[in-house]
Amino acid sequence: MKHISKRISVMLLSTVICCVFCESTVFALSKIGSQGQEVTNIQTRLKSWGYYSGSIDGIYGWRTANAVKEFQRKNGLTADGISGPATLSKIGLPTGSSSSSYSNDTTLLAMVINGEARGESYEGQVAVGAVVLNRVRHSSFPNTIAGVVYQPGAFTAVDDGQINKAIQSSCYNAARDALNGWDPTGGAIYYYNPSTATSSWIRTRPIIKTIGKHVFCK
Repeated sequence: MKHISKRISVMLLSTVICCVFCESTVFALSKIGSQGQEVTNIQTRLKSWGYYSGSIDGIYGWRTANAVKEFQRKNGLTADGISGPATLSKIGLPTGSSSSSYSNDTTLLAMVINGEARGESYEGQVAVGAVVLNRVRHSSFPNTIAGVVYQPGAFTAVDDGQINKAIQSSCYNAARDALNGWDPTGGAIYYYNPSTATSSWIRTRPIIKTIGKHVFCK
């Protein structure tokens, strides 16, 4: 009986150790002292958006941590300087969890649609998502959804924090439709609300279409 009890205890201990190891692997964090490709990717993204000014060396030092903190503060995350799953997802990098890059892209696209167009018609919501994707494909803009969304000054919803509001289900659906190829704008890479836009430059862009309160243009 004692031998059986001892064997069970050993098995349980092994299971616990295995689970702890797996969890730490799945939810691995990049933080001060970390090195490798993930750190390089973080530095590259943050540098392109103006958060990081150091060299891209794949070493997570204090400059990288401070850049991550600034990004976290700007995007409603806990500003601890650690690149965990939530921060990596916002940056647009794989998190090491079971979530696919498609899932991350869908969520981020839904977030910007929600922040920019949650009061618009469904077509208007898809249209905002389509503009983001048109920019990804355009040579004048970053070539990732995260790069486009977090490009400094690109979207009011990022600047004023509206991107962090609870996401309406219609915005998730609109993101999926945009990712699946629906573009109600006819190829627009800009849009604005004529009632609130303060930029005189945006009003000079050739107009393609008006959907709801937004004017979509080239």
